Amino acid sequence: MFQTLSDKLDLVFKKLRGQGVMTEDNVKDALREVRLALLEADVNFKVVKDFIEKVRTRAVGTEVLQSLAPGQQVIKIVNDELVQLMGGSEDNSLDLAAKPPVAIMMVGLQGAGKTTSCGKLARYLKTTLKKKPLLVPADIYRPAAIEQLKVLGRQLGIEVFDSSADQKPLDICRNATRYATLNAFDVVLFDTAGRHQIDDYLMNELEGIRDELAPREILFVADAMTGQEAVNVASGFNDRLGITGVVLTKLDGDAKGGAALSIKAVTGKPVKFVGLGEKLDALDVFHADRLVSRILGMGDVLTLIEKAQATFDEKEAERLQQKMKKSGGQFDLEDFKAQLQQIKKMGSLESIMSMIPGMGKAMKQMQGAQPSEKEMKRIEAIIDSMTRKERSDHTIINGSRRLRIAKGSGTSVQEVNQLLKRFTEAQRVVKQLQKMGPKGLMKGMKGMGKGMFPF
Repeated sequence: MFQTLSDKLDLVFKKLRGQGVMTEDNVKDALREVRLALLEADVNFKVVKDFIEKVRTRAVGTEVLQSLAPGQQVIKIVNDELVQLMGGSEDNSLDLAAKPPVAIMMVGLQGAGKTTSCGKLARYLKTTLKKKPLLVPADIYRPAAIEQLKVLGRQLGIEVFDSSADQKPLDICRNATRYATLNAFDVVLFDTAGRHQIDDYLMNELEGIRDELAPREILFVADAMTGQEAVNVASGFNDRLGITGVVLTKLDGDAKGGAALSIKAVTGKPVKFVGLGEKLDALDVFHADRLVSRILGMGDVLTLIEKAQATFDEKEAERLQQKMKKSGGQFDLEDFKAQLQQIKKMGSLESIMSMIPGMGKAMKQMQGAQPSEKEMKRIEAIIDSMTRKERSDHTIINGSRRLRIAKGSGTSVQEVNQLLKRFTEAQRVVKQLQKMGPKGLMKGMKGMGKGMFPF
């Protein structure tokens, strides 16, 4: 996420940190490079111009030029202004302060991920906010749009209002609202139609739904990877509908960051959620300060803690703790697999590592040492092909056993050997971390980065 921008800013900041004394010329040179980095990241030109001017005004003041660490001061100013650019510390939570059922209207162009975002948002409302949501398919134009939402509803265990392509969108929404009122739903999510571009017919239809339902939230769903195009379309929707917020999808695949950095400044409306993957739990509440921290290579520990708390299995942790006490700290392949599954629940390893301060650079050095989702599935298949005795004591796995495990898991003996080698390293790291205590955690993780990643 935002890798290109992060790399370029990192180079600028490296030069700044090396400056013992800062002059206006130093600041001017650094800001020229920051400006180029932002423009190459597809950030709106006017937004970049205003941003650089704000940073320059603060950076040539006495607080910087006369400070003991002027380079660090400039970096702090860039950090602060980036946070402000994306919304600062303002409350960007959903406005649900109305008599139930509260209407939320999802709008946007076709292909931005609107229907999937409806499902993700419904899951967030159900699991995090403990609300009872109703999904309403009101897109009668895109083939299979209605069926797609019904499939998502079944996967999530969330009710989907029954509609068909021969109905009018406004009638669907009106009937769904009546149904939601009679059946005590807290929130109604309307998945409206999109187009490949803005047109009057679409906008007139959406305005009709808005005027009839008076939704508490009108969320514009934008594909972050389309950069400035997403910002321009958001402005068009805002002018006609008066959107209340933005959901940025596919942010995990966006190496530039132009849409995320520009959209609030251009539309005046906050980014409320970001989509960070295809899974239905891959929707995060947007926090400007946390995203900026990740862009500048400082990690995002708060989000990491929240993800860990959301997926943490207390029973599994207690089981592992008790077992390791009894076995004198013995960590076996069964425990290895259980920990792997816990990590998978938190998202991709790449996204987890990017939240740990300083681990972004370590990941680059690892050169593929961290496994892909496919590799993790293969590891699970290999462990599942072992007997209980083999999982508890890997030292008994001789040549014939390795051949049997490889055949049973559809892998090669070489891959089984590779897993056992990595597991032995993981065992060693676990023992080291136990001796060092919590303070040794980061040191241990850096050691894993040198080709001995435990999975």
